[in-house]
Amino acid sequence: MAKITWTHTDEAPALATKAFLPVLKAFTKGTGIEIDVADISLVGRIIANFPENLTEDQKIPDYLTILGDMTQKPDTIIIKLPNISASVPQLMGAVKELREKGYDIPMYPEEPKTDEEKALQKRFSVVIGSAVNPVIRQGNSDRRPAASVKKFAQKNPHRMMKPWPESGSKAAVVHMNDKDFYANETAMTMDKACDVKIEFVDKAGNVTVLKEKLSLLKGEVIDSTHMDVAALREFYAEQIERAKREDVLLSLHLKATMMKVSDPIMFGHCVSVYYKDALEKHAGTLKEIGANVNNGLADVLAKLNKLPAEKKAEIEADIEAVYKTQPALAMVDSRHGITNLHVPNNIIIDASMPNIIRDGGKMWNSNDELQDVIAMVPDRCYATFYEEILEDAKEKGQFDPATMGNVSNVGLMAAKAEEYGSHDKTFEAKAPGVIRVVDDAGTTLLEQHVETGDIFRMCQAKDEPIRDWVKLAVKRARESGSPVVFWLDENRAHDREIIKKVNAYLPEHDTTGLEITIKTPREAMKYSLKRIRRGEDTISATGNVLRDYLTDLFPILELGTSARVLSIVPLLKGGGLYETGAGGSAPKHVQQLVKEGHLRWDSLGEYCGLVPAFKQIVEQTGNKKAAVLEKTLDQAIEQYLENGKLPSRKVNEIDNRGSTFYLTLYWARALAAQDDDAELKARFAKLAEDLGKNETTITEELLAAQGQPVDLGGYYMPTEKATKVMRPSTVLNELIDSM
Repeated sequence: MAKITWTHTDEAPALATKAFLPVLKAFTKGTGIEIDVADISLVGRIIANFPENLTEDQKIPDYLTILGDMTQKPDTIIIKLPNISASVPQLMGAVKELREKGYDIPMYPEEPKTDEEKALQKRFSVVIGSAVNPVIRQGNSDRRPAASVKKFAQKNPHRMMKPWPESGSKAAVVHMNDKDFYANETAMTMDKACDVKIEFVDKAGNVTVLKEKLSLLKGEVIDSTHMDVAALREFYAEQIERAKREDVLLSLHLKATMMKVSDPIMFGHCVSVYYKDALEKHAGTLKEIGANVNNGLADVLAKLNKLPAEKKAEIEADIEAVYKTQPALAMVDSRHGITNLHVPNNIIIDASMPNIIRDGGKMWNSNDELQDVIAMVPDRCYATFYEEILEDAKEKGQFDPATMGNVSNVGLMAAKAEEYGSHDKTFEAKAPGVIRVVDDAGTTLLEQHVETGDIFRMCQAKDEPIRDWVKLAVKRARESGSPVVFWLDENRAHDREIIKKVNAYLPEHDTTGLEITIKTPREAMKYSLKRIRRGEDTISATGNVLRDYLTDLFPILELGTSARVLSIVPLLKGGGLYETGAGGSAPKHVQQLVKEGHLRWDSLGEYCGLVPAFKQIVEQTGNKKAAVLEKTLDQAIEQYLENGKLPSRKVNEIDNRGSTFYLTLYWARALAAQDDDAELKARFAKLAEDLGKNETTITEELLAAQGQPVDLGGYYMPTEKATKVMRPSTVLNELIDSM
């Protein structure tokens, strides 16, 4: 029996699963394929980490650890849907909801004072940020749109692209020019395996161990760097003045959910610089009530509820007064006054920056109108390529989804490669001194001279994943005939070490007739944009963070959403991880469902991810029914696209549930029409006929469920109410459930 493990995650993808999973289980019944479900949602991760106070009914296994173990087995197949990489405010919201539902989970200690509270905060740390991906991504990433999806997108270009103004644009991407992570980076490749520790040495020579033990392998690339926060704050102040001078919106683009230690601190510095007058005036009071700018202005405002009404009103008035003297902030939700600095997880760089390009260099202002924006991306490791694409669009005009070429990605991410694995090695300097990486012989390998508040970060990239990444890049170049560009900058210490390895490992492969080059992110972007505008395809080979950013940037421009991109992760041990969609817009989708009964999440990523999963089963077991399911699902996806059955953004039009129905109908018809398996043909002939016969009734039932608010029974942990919301067609349910 072959097994596909489907991940239960969060928000819109989890709700869509309630509609599609019953179909998948029904279609695979009796085929020798079992569909298993693993709960790696935010609440699932919390529950698994705090079993001691829960009843037996409330406990669930630690599925994340189970999936991590499974990645080491060659027959593993995981369908991975987007999950919440929780920020602290999201974590606290999830805990609050669990406690309201009778789960005795402890409150998260925001500012731990006792040893017990510090231990509790450390225990929660495994739940927040990118807790999931480093555990299960034990392979490198092959991320691209399926051929049928790209073909459809060119034939039916999305209508979200807005023109860049011919009169010129004041839009800009701005970054630091010194003293950032890029400038301060040092790196080396280990010539032998050893254990290291991270220490802080103050000016008096006192040593504090920040990380006791880190085991490194021979050939592993390690690097250290720090962000100079005095320079960071100066940068923010300069951009605030520029935005005011040029009368444009100001926005900040970080990824606090992924860089869960460094980016919230950088976010907090921006909040404190922008709202300086109000926050400094009331610094003592705000400290007393535990207001934390790293959690955004929303946390400050929420903590004001601890104060007497008069004092609360005084501080609120002073905060409101800031807007009269400072430049306007880009808005997340102008109707509710939610700005770009409200909550750190509202603006996620990989989803927000492509939208600026798509919207002609603009973001939304407080009048709910698009306005030119200055986008602050402080660190130069990644800011320069965003700057390049924005300047290109300014000069040459908007990209055309009907003709533009594709930039797919081969991403180095196996074994926690690069910054994803750095949370446990990121520290805020408590005083001036040196933070150093010392080996077990007492030799200092890397060091950073820091001032109070500076952010130190150490990262790792193991040799085996790098070698596999180069191999995968060559394989994709050979299969696609497209050139591969390694986005690596020899002026960046980390990249210099990686370049040495790329140059060493490329000769291990036959690269005859292939175009494989190494370019800085800025030059790689220039090269790719020239090809895009000529309708030519290019493969980007990048590290982990760039992989994350680029695989949202290009698909959002080409396809309208990165949710339609196929992400195949051939696991190092031979199994397969098939990632689906992108969750950046998932919260907005849930908000619309609750308000209007319409879920616009597109499950195309899930459908597409199943095709190579079935293929893996065929290759590993010879299961002929899996081969039929693979072929017919591919045909159904093509029909789904050709007939335009993707979810609409508007209420009272087709949504995710209607899309799921049509995928089901087309798949059943394809199975009924094939002649490779008589048993499947006979089994699906009646279903195809019944679905077709009842098409009008089913679509009417699905549309009737829209147009009014719905109750999901919870946000982080929806109840059975959500299942009823996602399966409102009695006729469809009876046909599927009777199989």
